[in-house]
Amino acid sequence: MLELPLVRRPLNMKISVGLYGSSAHQIALALIQGFNKHYTLFRATSKEAKTRFEQANWLGVHKAVKERIRFYDDRVDECVERLRTEFDAQHIDDGAWQQVKLLYIGLLLNHKQPELAETFFNSVTTKILHRDYFRNDFIFVRPTVSTENIEAEFTPTYRSYYGKEDGLRGAIRTIVEDFEWLRPFANLERDTNYVYHAVRRHLKGMPAREVNFQIQVLGSALYRNKAAYLIGKAINGAAEYPFAIPVLHDSGGRLFLDTILLDAWRIGLLFSLSRAYFMVDMEVPSGYVQFLRSILPNKPRSELYIMLGLGKQGKTMFFRDLIYHLHHSEDKFIMAPGIRGMVMLVFTLPSYPYVFKIIKDVFGASKEMDRATVKRKFMIVKQVDRVGRMADTLEFSNAAFPLKRFDQEVMDELRTLAPTCFEIDGETLVIKHIYIERRMEPLNIHLERMERTDNAEALEHAIKEYGSAIRELAQANIFPGDMLWKNFGVTRYGRVVFYDYDEIEYMTDCNFRKTPPPPDFETEMSGEVWYPVARNDIFPEEFGTFLLASPTLRKVFYKHHKDLLAPQFWQDAQKKIRDGHVEDFFPYPQELRFHHCPPDES
Repeated sequence: MLELPLVRRPLNMKISVGLYGSSAHQIALALIQGFNKHYTLFRATSKEAKTRFEQANWLGVHKAVKERIRFYDDRVDECVERLRTEFDAQHIDDGAWQQVKLLYIGLLLNHKQPELAETFFNSVTTKILHRDYFRNDFIFVRPTVSTENIEAEFTPTYRSYYGKEDGLRGAIRTIVEDFEWLRPFANLERDTNYVYHAVRRHLKGMPAREVNFQIQVLGSALYRNKAAYLIGKAINGAAEYPFAIPVLHDSGGRLFLDTILLDAWRIGLLFSLSRAYFMVDMEVPSGYVQFLRSILPNKPRSELYIMLGLGKQGKTMFFRDLIYHLHHSEDKFIMAPGIRGMVMLVFTLPSYPYVFKIIKDVFGASKEMDRATVKRKFMIVKQVDRVGRMADTLEFSNAAFPLKRFDQEVMDELRTLAPTCFEIDGETLVIKHIYIERRMEPLNIHLERMERTDNAEALEHAIKEYGSAIRELAQANIFPGDMLWKNFGVTRYGRVVFYDYDEIEYMTDCNFRKTPPPPDFETEMSGEVWYPVARNDIFPEEFGTFLLASPTLRKVFYKHHKDLLAPQFWQDAQKKIRDGHVEDFFPYPQELRFHHCPPDES
């Protein structure tokens, strides 16, 4: 992310403080020390994920994910303060900053996380320098140190298995045992057989073993929610077969293999930006990303870094990709299709699969909130246990775009609804604060299209998904607030995801009530509310009034989710959350789980 500093100075203003030589080296050292401190803390909490999993400390999992989000910004702020205090960094001249960068590059030559350290350098220096300095002479606009073939010193990126003595079943068992979980398995022999038969079914028999046959598995499990995931691939001749194996706890506290995912697209869903980030212990993160790219070639590196918990690196790579795309395309940013929101101004680039959201200066009359409240709501989404039903957002400050790429309608909307949110600097449009998300088809447009084309099956699927999204959000302690169809989107895999966060609340902060009966007929027919309503009072019986005007939609919704229209569902969900219960969420269909397997395959 490129950020403007609070203090500006002209590009050609030289304030020489004799920094060359040892002082430049000391600043470079301070920067690398700041990054190393950050990654040491980041890796420590990631490594502890194994212990939390072994102890079934699910509330600790959520707490760790929430706390980890602050790590990066805290270390950046510490380093900025150190540079200003010890080196008067805001008054360093141009040549000195260039030398600092060159010396910093030298410190990265044998580093295990050079790409992350370059991004950390940018995060610190862009809080000090004016954006006129955001060139490769002063910051890492382009990466400098290659991440290819960095070897881990202590923990291998992946382990290889050959299955020569005990065959595939033996290799599977050894793979699982090598993770050395302290908690015992309920029946690893049974689960190994399940995996073996699932592979046979998927491949329609076992292919002949080639001389180069091996199974490669990432050295650390990927931990998220209540599961550990083993990620790997089998290599046989010219063919590669990706797989992911979720490991869970049973009701007795023992471990078991829940399923094996063998389709690359299903494995890709584990890394969807609508889900919470993994905890994974990585000495060489670029090695993990490179391995994952080998089985998910269509997944951008930026998204993989984000899903591995390295959000700032993912954002850096995303913005580099966006700038590259702008250099090699010619379409313009236009207003996003769908019903215009009262809080967010949303535009998109048709050739790029994302939408760009800006908080307006003036909200709709019915919105009783301010900009700080909206930002806090978006932060909640980062911190809670996202279960595949909320789109992740990439948040940027002072993002620079070529002015000529904006359609006139977008510029008119910006000037009318968000004049304080941007500035024009020559041929550049600088947006002071922006959220970027994956583009989806708005659910209201999707439903209208399904009704218009008389596609009853797809319509029912979408309504069922919509209700499931609301249900799962509630179980994850999120009440959407505004549940209109327009605030949900349909992904390319047909999942319904929530993406309008300005009215979300924690479930535990809401009061779900039954609508009191009217005292008399005249009161009922008056159209006025006859009972007192507090700010966080919610009346689920009223949801159907504004959601289910269409008889077709109402019929389908009642079939699958009628219980959402009564307070009992919501109150029960609240009770579970308050009792410390953490729900199970499965990023794959129930029918793929091994407990559905036929008995003769046990």
